[in-house]
Amino acid sequence: MNEETTAEVATRRSFRLHNMAVPARPLEPALYLVATPIGNLGDITLRALETLAGADVLACEDTRVTRVLLDRYGIQNRPFAYHEHNADEAGPRLIQALEAGRSVALVSDAGTPLVSDPGYRLAQQAIAAGYRVVPIPGASAPLAALVGSGLPNDAFLFAGFLPAKDKARRDRLGELAAAPATLIFFESPHRIGATLLAAADVLGGTRPASVCRELTKTYEEFRRGTLAELAAHYREVDNVKGEIVLVVAPPQPVETPEADVEAVLADLSKTMPTAKAATEAARLTGLPRKALYQRLLEMKGADGR
Repeated sequence: MNEETTAEVATRRSFRLHNMAVPARPLEPALYLVATPIGNLGDITLRALETLAGADVLACEDTRVTRVLLDRYGIQNRPFAYHEHNADEAGPRLIQALEAGRSVALVSDAGTPLVSDPGYRLAQQAIAAGYRVVPIPGASAPLAALVGSGLPNDAFLFAGFLPAKDKARRDRLGELAAAPATLIFFESPHRIGATLLAAADVLGGTRPASVCRELTKTYEEFRRGTLAELAAHYREVDNVKGEIVLVVAPPQPVETPEADVEAVLADLSKTMPTAKAATEAARLTGLPRKALYQRLLEMKGADGR
């Protein structure tokens, strides 16, 4: 973030479209959160290009990754590294740039900043210090997967990455089992098989889902089916490649008589701790886990336990 001459600033504040140089207007002092393509570099917006070219300071996760995008559009702005390993040092420097009346643009390696990356820390610091935070919307892997999955999109819940360990993964899935929304997860290729198996066990094998792989790239793939069908498929695949988004349909509403609910809770509580029994009951009945947990506590209180 060294000082530049006026001529150098004017030269770098432009971008190229079809071999035509387009000047970028200077930006007002603020933190700009700029969405970048998740694969296909053609998915950048004009507003994003102008912001990347016009910002006084351009911060990114990996300068090498961002440089590829900048070179594609003839942007000479020099990226500055800001990631989880240097956030404690780099964050204050970016806030200082805002204090000096400069514009700061933040990008992730792909997609929308602050979604499963450390950018939220910088945004929180900027907001706390009273500076404007301006989103520049664009590509988003969760939304691309949702609209391509063919699953309900009237209500959805983005849950990021599931835990790596099987028990923690299953516990988290149990917490989400009764959520009345389509679930969206990021997943790594070497864990997708185990995740689908756990999801089929915890959420139910008949639940529709879609494994969305390499979105917007050459080998983009949407594999749709039930969780059981998808788990069986990936059990036979040895070398899964690419970035993956898993989309799972919401549970079907089930009308369960009160007496049956209590019977289920009573049966489960014989062999499970209260919290785990409530999670399993939520999966079996489709009712909210919190309400089932409270009901189970009431039942145990009535029994004097």
